Amino acid sequence: MIKALTFIQKNLVWTIPVAMGLGLIFGYLFDAGFLKQFIIPVTFVMVYPMMVTLNVKTIFKGRDLKLQTATQVINFILIPLLAFFIGKLFLSGQDPKYGLWAVGLFLIGVLPTSGMTISWTGFAKGSKEAAIKMVVFGLIIGSLAAPVYTKVFMGATIDVDMLHMFKQIAIFVFFPLVVGLLTQTYGLKKYGTQTWNEKIKPKFPPFSALGVVLIAFVAMSLKARHIIANPGDILIILLPLAVFYLISYVFLTVAGRFLFQREDAIAMVFGVVMRDLSIALAIAMTAFGKEGLTIALLISLAYIIQIQSAAWYVKFINVMFGPPKPAKPEPAAGEEAPDEALEISGSMVMDIQKILFATDLSQTARHAVKYACAIGNRFNAQVHAVHVVHDTLEDYSTGTGVNLSGTLNQHEKDALNRDKIEAAKNAMHKRMRVTSQKVLSEIPHCPLSENRIIVTAGDPVDEITKIASEGGFDLIIMGTHGHNEFERMMLGSTASGVMSKSRVPVLVARPS
Repeated sequence: MIKALTFIQKNLVWTIPVAMGLGLIFGYLFDAGFLKQFIIPVTFVMVYPMMVTLNVKTIFKGRDLKLQTATQVINFILIPLLAFFIGKLFLSGQDPKYGLWAVGLFLIGVLPTSGMTISWTGFAKGSKEAAIKMVVFGLIIGSLAAPVYTKVFMGATIDVDMLHMFKQIAIFVFFPLVVGLLTQTYGLKKYGTQTWNEKIKPKFPPFSALGVVLIAFVAMSLKARHIIANPGDILIILLPLAVFYLISYVFLTVAGRFLFQREDAIAMVFGVVMRDLSIALAIAMTAFGKEGLTIALLISLAYIIQIQSAAWYVKFINVMFGPPKPAKPEPAAGEEAPDEALEISGSMVMDIQKILFATDLSQTARHAVKYACAIGNRFNAQVHAVHVVHDTLEDYSTGTGVNLSGTLNQHEKDALNRDKIEAAKNAMHKRMRVTSQKVLSEIPHCPLSENRIIVTAGDPVDEITKIASEGGFDLIIMGTHGHNEFERMMLGSTASGVMSKSRVPVLVARPS
């Protein structure tokens, strides 16, 4: 199931139009009125995962008051005005639907930036820390300002019940936010920071993508017969949306180049253009009665332009702001001081000559290394250590909602992972030196050495099994977190994946 959801998330630029098309067919052939009852639960599925992955603590780090102030001024003064006047210019027809579409465009402009801001900023090598702050501040300011702004600017077009709109925002923003932060706190306490960040946290965004696709399906189903009767409406809606995003990108690029350094400028661009269409869509479909469906049509189509435009903007990011500065290697997760090196003991009898020790630099890997050392010593076997870092392109594809592999060639993909690989190599060299000294104090032959370190990027299961097969290894040794069956089903397991895929025997050391 997770694989299917991840596919949907990485390809939102295609899955959303497909869902809208299916909704159009379904709504034309059948009475889709019953789908209204699913709007609230589907919206929760859409918003809650985003809140679980939100790092609120980051807002207390760093000093970037000028950047944050400028971003929020643009977000809640300039962008709402831009949306309002574009709506007046392009959506001023006599038919009431034009006014409702203008309301939809205004909602996009006044509601906060989305969690996708963080992923797109990271992929473009901007300041992710600044982007997280923009999301948190924008979420709070936008949720409080939206009902007031909508009443002031659009009150003449549509009846705006501010109290009801506040209630809907509480349901779709603040309730998921509280539940999400509680979930995050519990997960960090139960599983630890590394397991939470690497294994649990990535499982949530795909469910949010599912919610987006389902809500787009519902919105189109409920308006299907009207759309089919008036196909020109789609083109009328797309034009002001395209102008809105084009002006936003041009203005932000120019302002960013003159006011801020590269990393901060990129964060500001995505901190403004990546509007929270999920919340806007939820508000439209629940706060404005029957008219909300007409409003939701424009917001649904905005998904296509927003995601596609972001992908193309990242492709030319170096043209806009120049190449990024080389990043300094950071300590690998789980790295510890030399005096905390694992005690090596024990031995097992195996007829092997070449061992591949797979490590994620975690506590379980430090437990498993004693088996690799003991077995290597017993048979005078070589022990090679392999560490697979998460592929940067894969990480950002997951967060952005579109498969970005096609935007870069292999050289550019390798460059994205270079910093991670170098940081992991440094951590492993340090770990090997400490562990080798411990081994030599207890057994005569140390099978670990710094010239037998392999670090690569990609999917851990695929890379480990490939290296073991092509390198002629006799045994793979790795650790496991020792989850129960339910946790293994939810979190997945690199160890179980290697065991099921590898033709080389696998020894899994479970912590005692």
